[in-house]
Amino acid sequence: MAKKWFAGVLVISLIAVLMVGCGRREPSPQGQKKIAVVISTLNNPWFVVLKDAAKSRAEELGYKADVFDSQNSPAVEAGHFDTIIDGRYAVILFNPTDAQGSIASVQRAKDAGIPTFCMDREISANDVAASQILSDNFSGCVALGEYFVRKLGEKGTYVELLGLLGDNNTKNRSDGFHSVVDNYPGLRMVAQQTADFDRTKAMEVMESILQAHPNINAVFCGNDAMAMGAHRALVAAGKDKQVLVFGFDGARDVIDEIRAGRIAATGMQFPKNMAKMAAEFAHEYLQG
Repeated sequence: MAKKWFAGVLVISLIAVLMVGCGRREPSPQGQKKIAVVISTLNNPWFVVLKDAAKSRAEELGYKADVFDSQNSPAVEAGHFDTIIDGRYAVILFNPTDAQGSIASVQRAKDAGIPTFCMDREISANDVAASQILSDNFSGCVALGEYFVRKLGEKGTYVELLGLLGDNNTKNRSDGFHSVVDNYPGLRMVAQQTADFDRTKAMEVMESILQAHPNINAVFCGNDAMAMGAHRALVAAGKDKQVLVFGFDGARDVIDEIRAGRIAATGMQFPKNMAKMAAEFAHEYLQG
């Protein structure tokens, strides 16, 4: 039975680790045991897993780990970096809010002698963060797109729910998906809207889309939180049996829905691995 339901889940390996060479720094006595864990949002179960794993591994390695929730706001995030720099933290384990907008904060930390280790999301600069630990979002959504085409029999109408604009994961997932699906003229996208990787917003956006396009065949969502929100909207509209839902992340609740036959597929990511690796890289850096 496990093999049957898991066949709908597309597994993506953690493959990208981008590192910048840097020597050991000598942190201040006040800061050498403190690690900041800065997460884009804690209003998403997937990022809670990322946070918990980063904090837990840092503590196992002997550090005091403090968590900062950026609430999907670059401005809030920048304020956290001010606090971290003033507090003389040794290292930052970082899940950015914006690929471009977060660069300045990471640069300020670097200038203050505090290295940043990015997890899951990247910043669009190769020489600012000490490392960037990422999933291959493009290739993962190529695989998801191929499964999407097979499930729909190469024809039908669909909608796409995008994540945060300005986030590279949003772009890479959408681009990977469309690099496959756009080759099939029988598949037609009738709507594409952002839902900010948020479950509640995805439900609201999906409800609105269904008013204009009540007979769609599928919805492709840039993460699992949006997939769950879209599914709720479809259930409320009585259309969950005829519309296939595709997500991305491998969140536990979506895997449960796949087991039950209510969601078609998700792309697997491994937040615990990324977070633990970031903490371990930070520890190695501090140890020289």
